[in-house]
Amino acid sequence: MSRRPSIRVCVVAPSRPITVEQAETVRLLASAGAARRLSLDFHPQCFVTDNHFAGPDALRLQAFVEAANDPDCDAVWFARGGYGAGRIAAEAVSRLGASARTKQYLGYSDAGYLLAGLYRAGFSHLAHGPMPGDLRRSGGAAAVARALSFLAGEDEGVEPSVNRLPAPVVAFNLTVLAHTCGTGLAPDLSGHILYLEDVGEYHYRLDRAFSQVMSQPWAPRLAGLRLGRCEPIPVDETDVSFGLTEEEIAKHWCAKLDVPFLGRADIGHDVDNKIVPFGRV
Repeated sequence: MSRRPSIRVCVVAPSRPITVEQAETVRLLASAGAARRLSLDFHPQCFVTDNHFAGPDALRLQAFVEAANDPDCDAVWFARGGYGAGRIAAEAVSRLGASARTKQYLGYSDAGYLLAGLYRAGFSHLAHGPMPGDLRRSGGAAAVARALSFLAGEDEGVEPSVNRLPAPVVAFNLTVLAHTCGTGLAPDLSGHILYLEDVGEYHYRLDRAFSQVMSQPWAPRLAGLRLGRCEPIPVDETDVSFGLTEEEIAKHWCAKLDVPFLGRADIGHDVDNKIVPFGRV
């Protein structure tokens, strides 16, 4: 009988699809270093295109639930962001069994809908970090290799500040987290240090999202906030400056609630995006 590789990683696409070529590149990257411990299983759903999405809602839901509930799967890696996870996240979390709780889940951007719902449900092995879809960026192979190393149990790619903090941490795309507020996906982040990043939003939209997040009952009880990168930030179509940078916006809302602003974080929608494991102290 052949022996199963030590770490089986199931890749699913709850948002947008990736290409077969990208999957093959990921496999090639996984053939070196610590990533050789991994066995990569790309669900066929990853390559389905249904307008914006990686297949219809029902297919994306089914693929995620299958992978999460598979007792032979050690980690679920989200293939790409975009949009779509929020349409299936609540039902997906409700369908998960005991074996789903033992797995590592890794992704960022739109995958934050699922990460939020899983964290609210008490899942403990979650992380904000690169995905196979980052290969579409120049230099994206380095980001994917960082994620592969993490999935193989290595810590080199973890955001440097994480292990120095005195409280559990979480990381989200700011806009995605704001959109979970008031829903059954939103976790209670009391006592946490919250890492936030974003991409492609006007300064006023960043401020709007901060106003939503920082109005939550747990927000005054945050242990601190770190801001990742938000670039590129478009120029306001009215040609009128908002008057505050993204860092000044973050500091403004922290000051209103007396939440410590702990500086910048090395995360964002780019190839330098580091990994933030949830709950790590």
